[in-house]
Amino acid sequence: MARRSDLVGLTVLAMLSVRPGHPYELHRFIVDTHKDYVTGLPRSLYHAVERLAAEKLIVPVETSREGRRPERTTYAITDQGQRELADRLRELLANPGSERRTFTAAVSLIGVLPVPDALQALRARAAAIEENLAAMDGHLKSLKDAGLPDVLTIELDYERTLSDTELAWVRRVVARLESGELAWSGTVNRDLLAQVLDKS
Repeated sequence: MARRSDLVGLTVLAMLSVRPGHPYELHRFIVDTHKDYVTGLPRSLYHAVERLAAEKLIVPVETSREGRRPERTTYAITDQGQRELADRLRELLANPGSERRTFTAAVSLIGVLPVPDALQALRARAAAIEENLAAMDGHLKSLKDAGLPDVLTIELDYERTLSDTELAWVRRVVARLESGELAWSGTVNRDLLAQVLDKS
C-alpha cells in the first residue's frame, strides 16, 4: 500500500488501529464522520479490506452472525499494518507533492499518530512549501522580466496563492501543536470510536 495513494485502505488501517471492527462498522463510521475523500462505497471498502488482509496488514479475529443478518468478520490491524499506517501518514503529511484530496485524508487521520510524529511531518511540509514558493516566485519573476503578460501566467499566481494559504494553515497547526493547544493523546480511542459506531 505504501507505493500507491490508497485512501480507502489508509482509512481502514487508521480505524482498525483504534479498535477491531467489521466492514459494515467501518462503512458507517466513514459515512457518519464525513470522510468524503473515500469514494466508491461500499464496494471500495470491501475491496480494500480484502487487499489489506491479503497483504497481512490486517487479520480476521472473529466471525459472528446476528439474527438473519449475513455473517460479519471482524478484523484487527497487525504490527506490520501499524508500521505501514504510520509510515504512509507521515509521508502524506510531510510531502506537499501529493494532491490536496490526499492531504485532506492524511489530516483527517492525523490523530492516530503520536503528536511528535505529526509535528515533525508538518514541519517538513512547511519547509518544503517554503522552498516551492521561492521557486514559484523566481519563475514568475523571470516570466514577467521576459515581458509575458500577467494573463498568461495567472494560473501560476493561483497555484502560488493556494500554496501560500496552505503554508499559513500548516504553520498555525504547528504552532498549536508546539504550544499544546492542539493535542489528542487519549482522545482518539476505543471509547470515542464506539460512541460514533453505536449511534449508527
